Amino acid sequence: MQKSAEAGGTRTAYWEYGPAGAETTILAVHGFRGDHHGLEPVVAQLPGVRWIMPDLPGFGLTPPIAGRAHDLDAYAEWLTEFARCAAPGAIVLGHSFGSIVASAAVARGLRAPRLILVNPIGAPALEGPRGVLTRLAVLYYWAGARLPERLGTWLLRSGMIVRVMSIAMAKTRDKGLRRFIHDQHDRYFSLFSDRETLREAFGTSVAHDVRESARRISAPTLLVAAVQDDITPIAAERDLATLFPDARLVEIDGVGHLIHYEKPGEAADAIREFIGIRGERAP
Repeated sequence: MQKSAEAGGTRTAYWEYGPAGAETTILAVHGFRGDHHGLEPVVAQLPGVRWIMPDLPGFGLTPPIAGRAHDLDAYAEWLTEFARCAAPGAIVLGHSFGSIVASAAVARGLRAPRLILVNPIGAPALEGPRGVLTRLAVLYYWAGARLPERLGTWLLRSGMIVRVMSIAMAKTRDKGLRRFIHDQHDRYFSLFSDRETLREAFGTSVAHDVRESARRISAPTLLVAAVQDDITPIAAERDLATLFPDARLVEIDGVGHLIHYEKPGEAADAIREFIGIRGERAP
């Protein structure tokens, strides 16, 4: 069910899944350039949970935050306000860039009984296994924002470049699953509002990581990390887990930065055990 709420300076579009009377509610924050659709495969594996999933400001159907740069302060304040009005007391989940936003908000006072981070950004992206590609991405987003508007926007929405990104991230050899992943990126990876907001959000995503918030998070935290993640190496995720006062790390092998697409069942199993609910995977 699609809804909307005023929060953090923008009319936030969000979707509600699962039974309204469920004992457990999870507020889920998607990653960079995506929207709420990306986490739906995980949602499908936990049918007894109520999910609240907003589009980040500037992405999907949520407009940018009016009059502000889209830095970490803006995103953390937005999420805190959104949680208060749409999902008070919910468990908070963040994937990828969403892990930075979620952890920052919880560290700064967003009350959450538990925190779940999927593919957490546990080290500077520029230092990851594909740091060179990240530096090329920095140049790409800079160029997209500085070129004449029509040309820059075309570059940032280029289907060919989106496909290259998709191919680089996917690890599965299943042809059907790869087609699904590419289709999802084709559909939703270019639904950003404008090129300047995209540039600001990208700058935020590479300038911060979860480490800066970890020590200030008292809520029990689950880290669901991928052994073959090209953004944050698994060794860095293991180090990240030691920074939280109360954290558990679940490692998923055979997958990279797309746990939510390639291993949603395994992610759901880890979440189910962490939050203490019963049930089997959905078909």
